Amino acid sequence: METLAPDTALDHAADAAPPEPATQPASSAPSPGSVAALSGLSALLASGLAACGGGGEATQADPPAAPISAAEAARFLQQAQFSSSDADIAAVRSQGYARWLDAQMQAPSHTSGWDWLVEQGYQQESLRFNGGYADHMMWNQLIAAPDAVRKRVALAWSEIMVVSGNGIDGYWPSFAMAAYWDLLNQHAFGNFRELLQAITLNPAMGAYLNTRGNKKANASGRVPDENYAREVMQLFTIGLYELNPDGTLRGGQPQETYGPADVSQLAQVFTGYDLDAASGAYKTDPAPFRRPMKLNPAQHAGDSVTVLGRSIAAGDGTARLRQALDILFEHPNVGPFIGRQLIQRLVTSAPSPAYVGRVAAAFNDNGAGVRGDLRAVTRAVLLDPEARQDPKLNGPAWGKLREPMIRFVQWARSFGATSSDGKWILWDLSDPSTALGQSPLRSPSVFNFFRPGYVPPGTALAERGQPAPEFQLTNENSVAGYLNYMQGAIAWGAWGSKTSKVWVERYTHEMALVQDAAALVERLNLLLAAGQLSPATVATIRDAIATLKPDSDWGRNQRVWSAIALVMACPEYLVQK
Repeated sequence: METLAPDTALDHAADAAPPEPATQPASSAPSPGSVAALSGLSALLASGLAACGGGGEATQADPPAAPISAAEAARFLQQAQFSSSDADIAAVRSQGYARWLDAQMQAPSHTSGWDWLVEQGYQQESLRFNGGYADHMMWNQLIAAPDAVRKRVALAWSEIMVVSGNGIDGYWPSFAMAAYWDLLNQHAFGNFRELLQAITLNPAMGAYLNTRGNKKANASGRVPDENYAREVMQLFTIGLYELNPDGTLRGGQPQETYGPADVSQLAQVFTGYDLDAASGAYKTDPAPFRRPMKLNPAQHAGDSVTVLGRSIAAGDGTARLRQALDILFEHPNVGPFIGRQLIQRLVTSAPSPAYVGRVAAAFNDNGAGVRGDLRAVTRAVLLDPEARQDPKLNGPAWGKLREPMIRFVQWARSFGATSSDGKWILWDLSDPSTALGQSPLRSPSVFNFFRPGYVPPGTALAERGQPAPEFQLTNENSVAGYLNYMQGAIAWGAWGSKTSKVWVERYTHEMALVQDAAALVERLNLLLAAGQLSPATVATIRDAIATLKPDSDWGRNQRVWSAIALVMACPEYLVQK
């Protein structure tokens, strides 16, 4: 995979050409009769949209003395996890941001993805080549797991250190992806150096970026594969260009962090690794895909090398790997490069240099002299003054487009969606015309679903050179596909087969307000948009659903479904502030 130059000098994050379309279509079955039943809702949605508005750890400040409003708590929750329930809002208001967040990060992890696959019976040899069960596992993890903060942060890491199920095949692909997902959960609040070593030796990453089975040079002209050596620098640690501590370009101009010689030298360190398994054992048992890869010294290129100006002596391959990863970990770019991307995934697409600088400082020193403490980094991202102040003070261009898969998970969590048969049978939802246009662990390339520095062309953002990464997924096809898919899911559930769906059996709290259109919309404004819908948009949705008379079960359902769909279609909801 070649290193690709960024579009502009402003784009000082990892960048690449626009990703290829996803190769695996979504698989779903519509609810019987749903097309006819939704015709009225579709018409209402279209008319309502026409009028919608646009639009030791690091020391951290204590919770503000002023009381936290329900809207402020909901906004924080929608950055820190996926949704904002009544109970979570009350907890944040009672405990304060920092105490609540610390408690969530200290909570134990939910049942692992690997164990869930085993519980579902997917460890049978007859199923060993099927990678689709990883999709069921991921939807279960994102929607049903109680440790929502860990899951949200792990998902963010999965978009920085990418392994895609689209590129994993052969034996036990679902278990390989589950092991990678579990690794991200395990290290989400650990130390970056440990995370870096764990992904380097993970079999799924080894298969995806060619370290698994990578061998030293030989007399026939074989040379070590350079894929992982390149991407671990470009995408996972230091990026393309030298950065100041606040993420701006050092010297004001692009200065490359590494060159071809660094890639070829580092590639030698990543030779000799393969599954930790007896010959052929992985064919009948997925366990080797859960263990770190093992070094075969006979296939390791053990000569001395120089990487980023530092020497790695000849000798033991395990020690050489540790030294190489130390060199990357200690590079001054890592804090601002990684910190900026975590801010983008959780809070805002274009953070100020000061914000990036504060997060990078927490990465460099957690207040107790520890570098790479990801709990401290997560606190810095979510508790920063720029993240917590009134978004109106940050300007109209501040915030981020909610990713389609995040919107779907938010709906499911907000209203208590469950699996009709406990199997969580949802497949790859990457098809933009019939589904979400995005699916977890299904990036079309190692460059993620979108580039960190992507600037939507022909927009006001483009005039300022301001990145808005998620807009790389957005076009007329994907907008229509999302709206159509969500209308069906809200009303009838998301169908994975003719007999299995993820659905909300009854919108209990919303039904309690169904006779009062204004109260219903206000609740949804808080629950889904953290109170950020404008009065004009609230009035538009209220007036639209008021035309649906709640004098029958059908009418009450139509009013609730329509209100949710209209809120989730509005630009003021789609852009998370």
